[in-house]
Amino acid sequence: MWSFIVPAHDEAPLLGATLDALHAAARDAGFDYECVVVDDASTDATAEVARAHGARVVSVAFRHIAATRNAGAAASTGERLCFVDADTLVNAALLRAANAALDAGAAGGGCAVRLSGNVAWPVRAFTALLMQAFRWTHVTPGCFVFCTRAAFHATGGFDESYYAAEDVVFSRALARIGRIAILREAVHTSDRKLRTFGVLDHFRLMLRFALGGRRVLRSRDALALWYARRRH
Repeated sequence: MWSFIVPAHDEAPLLGATLDALHAAARDAGFDYECVVVDDASTDATAEVARAHGARVVSVAFRHIAATRNAGAAASTGERLCFVDADTLVNAALLRAANAALDAGAAGGGCAVRLSGNVAWPVRAFTALLMQAFRWTHVTPGCFVFCTRAAFHATGGFDESYYAAEDVVFSRALARIGRIAILREAVHTSDRKLRTFGVLDHFRLMLRFALGGRRVLRSRDALALWYARRRH
């Protein structure tokens, strides 16, 4: 069985569409599956939306994406795990490809990412180049990460010393125990970070990371791109 784990903080506006897409894709792919939404200290109707769209809700108060993902894995029951962001739409072709990759012996993997919305062509071109770099370096974009439960436990799960880039750290850990599959099939994910934070905000974050290295990722303080309120 597949367990789809969706970490969510104040995701009521987008979560329903994400869950509807997951249900449709999993049924079309012929999977036995469950959807687990990890409601992390939401102040809106995230939990109600999740239940209305056929998900089981796990409530936590971490405001810490790695810990939230791990809580979802602990509460799930499937032998194949898939972590899906609450603003991300999957399809059956992608799920079939992920299932085939695990059948072929991969420990886990990710997929290509396309941004939804009115995104300027330079940003789309940069995203495409970034996806190719991820494929070359076996890095899994965090909006869609899949693995076997055995591989998840072998890595120790998502490293909770990180408040961001936990997906990169996790994919590196997966690569140490087995093969990583970066699928050419794609998910569509929201462009809301681009609408909420400008070029200057992204530049400041890159500068902080260049000066401070990984320690910048070990606190929420400089990570507004992940932890500040976003525009839906």
